[in-house]
Amino acid sequence: MLIIDNLHAAVADKPILKGLSLTINAGEIHAIMGPNGAGKSTLGYVLGGRPGYEVTGGTVTFQGQDLLAHEPHERAAMGLFLGFQYPVEIPGVSFVQFLRESLNAQRRSRGEEPLSGGEFLKLAREKAALLKLDMDMLKRPVNVGFSGGEKKRAEMVQMGILDPTLAILDETDSGLDIDALRIVGDGINAVMRRADKAVLLITHYQRLLDYVKPDFVHVLAGGRIVRTGGPELALELEERGYEDVAA
Repeated sequence: MLIIDNLHAAVADKPILKGLSLTINAGEIHAIMGPNGAGKSTLGYVLGGRPGYEVTGGTVTFQGQDLLAHEPHERAAMGLFLGFQYPVEIPGVSFVQFLRESLNAQRRSRGEEPLSGGEFLKLAREKAALLKLDMDMLKRPVNVGFSGGEKKRAEMVQMGILDPTLAILDETDSGLDIDALRIVGDGINAVMRRADKAVLLITHYQRLLDYVKPDFVHVLAGGRIVRTGGPELALELEERGYEDVAA
């Protein structure tokens, strides 16, 4: 599904990714862990196509296509979803309208008919209930007045509505209490744990992996993956720290 080969990337002319390679197959959940400044968020932003992140070498193939040759909205329509560590607020824009326009824009780009208002609201209620998010919150401006946990749950509702093939989730566990962490974890499993989908979880901590069991755990340090293992590697990192395990 996703093949990253010898990827190099820089921000403001500073090299961040330095030869990262990773393959994610359909049906797999991968977790990337690593210290601050290792390049975890940079990887997510590069895959999502965020401006300011310059690819200086390597290739990324998604669903058999050159991902890096496409604009961010085209990557989204191809089935890629990027969840942010800090979801932004958009005052004056209704969340439910934002979600409907996002979904229908992707459907049109794939040659599919847009959903009617009634069809969309039915879908939104279903996905909001899955994440235990009150539908009234989706009538408010995007993320305005939301707590950290509510922003993350709302983003997972967005993921459920858009129904991506590959979800890249950048520190989705950041700012979540125990109950919200379980709800978000259950939501990720319900939406993405399928044979035709895949997930790349970017995280500092093992705690989210108690709820979303990864098939593979990778340690990212110095701009490249330096070690790969199963779920037990996350426990080892928790116990011994990045410096010891990545050495």
